[in-house]
Amino acid sequence: MSDANAPWLVVGLGNPGPDYAANRHNVGFMVADLLAERIGGNFKRAPKAQAQVLEGRIGAPGPSNRRIVLAKPMSYMNLSGGPVTALRDFYKVPTANIVAIHDELDIDYGTLRLKLGGGDNGHNGLKSMTKSMGADYHRVRFGIGRPPGRMQVADFVLKDFSSTERKELGYLVDRAADAVECLVIDGLERAQSTYNS
Repeated sequence: MSDANAPWLVVGLGNPGPDYAANRHNVGFMVADLLAERIGGNFKRAPKAQAQVLEGRIGAPGPSNRRIVLAKPMSYMNLSGGPVTALRDFYKVPTANIVAIHDELDIDYGTLRLKLGGGDNGHNGLKSMTKSMGADYHRVRFGIGRPPGRMQVADFVLKDFSSTERKELGYLVDRAADAVECLVIDGLERAQSTYNS
């Protein structure tokens, strides 16, 4: 199978359960949920992994149309690598066709950065994925900014977005979903030039 025809595995990172649903750390799940709406399907339990998946296609009919497997690991964040690796193997996805969507502390709220490979910058979901499969996968980094004052990082990422942040959150999640689609259909360089701000 050539890379042009290989499926893409798009993974929203987050923690399962309603207690975490609106947390900053779950913005990857929020983007994945919006992509699922656009595809027009529902997540279901993955056959060989602790994850929810939705198989579908994005892009206009023709050469730019792409098969994707959208996934939300149902392990906790720091164990994401196991389910993602199992899905990669089951669907036979090249590592370079994997996209992780995640929160990023070191960029301002709502700012996007797309890249291929790199370090985990202390993000436990990325750390787990990199440990399981190496670092050569794509990342769509959604900025959440740094915690205020002396607040611990863990407390900050596991809090819900503030009321001020929520005013823009829908637009920003929509823009992040656009960036994922552009990355998968048009490639990293085009997506970076359009969405990295």
